[in-house]
Amino acid sequence: MNVLIAGSHGQVGQHATRILAESDHGVRGMVRAESQAADIEDLGAEPVVADLTGDVSHAVEGVDAIVFAAGSGGEDVWGVDRDGAVTLVDEAEAEGVERFVMLSSIGADRPDDGPEELREYLRAKAEADEYLRESDLTYTIVRPGPLTDEDGTGRIRIGTDLDGDDAEIPREDVSRTLVATLGAESTYGETFELAAGDEPIEEALREPLDG
Repeated sequence: MNVLIAGSHGQVGQHATRILAESDHGVRGMVRAESQAADIEDLGAEPVVADLTGDVSHAVEGVDAIVFAAGSGGEDVWGVDRDGAVTLVDEAEAEGVERFVMLSSIGADRPDDGPEELREYLRAKAEADEYLRESDLTYTIVRPGPLTDEDGTGRIRIGTDLDGDDAEIPREDVSRTLVATLGAESTYGETFELAAGDEPIEEALREPLDG
């Protein structure tokens, strides 16, 4: 499988790029600036320069799956977190890419209940998630709780109604989960929340959820 990672220079994206590069998958890491390309090469992937607020059609050519791990860091939630995702979904459909894994956020299904400073971001993610669900792509939407920089454990818990105040998870485990969903048919067409837990990632993803 040839996989495009959007946001491959971000913290989650770098983990996912490295993990995929260590597997049998081909990996293309999408970055906004040419200056970031060398970092992606160091992770073992093929860099491609494309801006989610512009034309990304060349980045999608020849790939079998897309992992959307991009984010604006709160600087442009509508232009990147929503419209950037929408653009990539449209390009995936146009190019015949079937598989699309979206990194979302816990609370995206109830943005007005989230912290005031996150509500606009959560609304943008909610609209991006819904656009993907309404597409013809084989999607998975992963909604982790608050991210930490601790080493990953390879163990998680998933659900559709996790307590966001008790749902922290290392970025590395989020990345491993995103990669693991690519070929996990039980996650096709599913939306689930994600937190640190006791179950190995592959086992946790084995049973389908109602999402």
